[in-house]
Amino acid sequence: MVTSAAPAPSGTAAEPAPTAEELLGPVLYEEVVRHFLAGPGGPAEATVRHQVRECLRYLYLVSLHPDRLAGLFLPVEQDIDEIWHYLILQTHEYQELCEQRLPGRRFIHHRSISYGAYQEAPGRATAAEEALRWIPLYTAAFGPFDEDAVPHWTIVRFLRDELGMSTAQIAALADGATAPEPSGT
Repeated sequence: MVTSAAPAPSGTAAEPAPTAEELLGPVLYEEVVRHFLAGPGGPAEATVRHQVRECLRYLYLVSLHPDRLAGLFLPVEQDIDEIWHYLILQTHEYQELCEQRLPGRRFIHHRSISYGAYQEAPGRATAAEEALRWIPLYTAAFGPFDEDAVPHWTIVRFLRDELGMSTAQIAALADGATAPEPSGT
């Protein structure tokens, strides 16, 4: 999935990021949570609330940084993308979210593209660079990834699970550090 957003207005001051419930409003927020809890064999309520939070954080970052993030492959897991799809189907509320509540005040479009097709286009090095681009922007807006956020961000989960990095080491990537080489290479 690829996103695009029109440039944010220049000269906007940095403000603390609102919560998912503040962005969606309490009624839509609870509706989204209930919808994803209702599925058979669905995740626990706390997990769904974290998924909704991370979906809104993703949209917040795309809205805040369209110049850096528009057009990049979706760096979050499928569960976050499904929440985004649900929000898009609430057309009036989604438009209001994008144009009135997110910092860029512009509609965020969604376009599906297969992972294989995306991986062929830019190549692995570019895909890795694009995925890592999210980390400093996320930590600047929301602080370091917590354990509840890690499972939902593909690159962060990879860094923790496959490269053995701690959340503190991942947060240090925001300061210009580089990810360690995987063992055995």
